[in-house]
Amino acid sequence: MRYDDDAQLDTSEVTDQRGQGGGSGGFGGGGGGGLGGLLPLLLGLLFRGRSGKVSWVVVLVVVVGFLAVQFLGGGTSAPVAGGFGEPGGPVVAGTSELASECRTGADANTNPDCAIVADINSIQAYWSGGGYATVARTVRGAQPRYTNVDTVFFTGAVNTRCGSADSSAGPFYCPADDLVYIDLTFYDQLRQQFGAQGGPLANAYVLAHEYGHHVQDLLGTEAAVRSRQGAASDAVRLELQADCYAGVWMNHASEPVNGRRPFITDVSQADLDTAVDAAQRIGDDYIQGRLGGGTVDPDSFTHGTSAQRKRWLTTGFTSGDPTRCDTFRTNDLG
Repeated sequence: MRYDDDAQLDTSEVTDQRGQGGGSGGFGGGGGGGLGGLLPLLLGLLFRGRSGKVSWVVVLVVVVGFLAVQFLGGGTSAPVAGGFGEPGGPVVAGTSELASECRTGADANTNPDCAIVADINSIQAYWSGGGYATVARTVRGAQPRYTNVDTVFFTGAVNTRCGSADSSAGPFYCPADDLVYIDLTFYDQLRQQFGAQGGPLANAYVLAHEYGHHVQDLLGTEAAVRSRQGAASDAVRLELQADCYAGVWMNHASEPVNGRRPFITDVSQADLDTAVDAAQRIGDDYIQGRLGGGTVDPDSFTHGTSAQRKRWLTTGFTSGDPTRCDTFRTNDLG
C-alpha cells in the first residue's frame, strides 16, 4: 500500500500529546495470578455503554504487558481488578511537529507518523463523503450525518472523559468525548508479542476499527448493546461489525471522494492479508487458547473468534457496502 505523493494531509485531525504524561495509572489491582485467571477479567472489561466503552484492543495490550512481566521480568504482575478510573480533564493540544512534518502523501510514504495521519484522513473522508449516509438511511434514529473526530496520540498515559488509561489500554474509542486514542508503540507490540505481520494496512485496520465504533455510536448501535459476553452476544456482534466497517473503508480507500484525490493509491490482496492476519491474532479463541495457553471458553467471548474476525473484515472489503455489515440480524456469525 502506498500513499499518493501529492495528497494533502490534514494534521488537524490529530492531537499529539506524546511526551506530556497525563493519566493516573489506568488499570490497577492487587495480587498475583496467572494468565488463565486474568483473561476472564480482561474479556469482561470492555462494554460500559456510552459513558465508557473501550475497544477490542484493550484486551490485546493488557495481555501483552502481562506476558512481558511474566517472561521478561520486571516486577510483580497484578491482574486487572477494574476498568478505567475517574474521568480526567479535557484534551489539551500538544506542541506537535506533525503539521510541519506531515504535509503530503510523500511524507506518509517515508514517515510512519505521517502514514497514520493519512490513514485517519482517508477513513474519515470515506465516512463523511457518503459512506455513513449509506448505512444511516437504514437505521431508525441514527444521527443524519457523520461528524469528524480527532485521534489523540499519547505516550504512557492519558486522561479522557471515559477515565484514565495507560498504554496497556491500547487503542480505544471514547464516546464520552468522541475521540480515538492510541499510543503508537502498540504497533510494535502487535508484531513482537502477537506475531502479526504488520504493515501499513494492518496499522490502518486498527484505526479503521476504532472509527467503526464511532460510526456505531452515531448510528445508536452501541447504545443498544445489552449482552456483554458470550459467543453470540451483542458485544461480539459489535466488534465484528466494527471489523466489517474497517473492511468497507479498505474497499474505498483508493477512490476519490467528492472530487478530492484519494490519500491511498491502491490496496492489494497482499495488503488485505496483513490486515486479516492482525485481526486473527486478536480473536477470543486465539487469545485464550494459543496465546494464553488456557481453555477456550465461548461463554466468555467478547470479540469473536479469529475465523469470525477474518470473515467480517473480508465481507466489508469484498462488498464495499456498510449495509452488509449487519451482524445483529444474523444467526450465522461465521
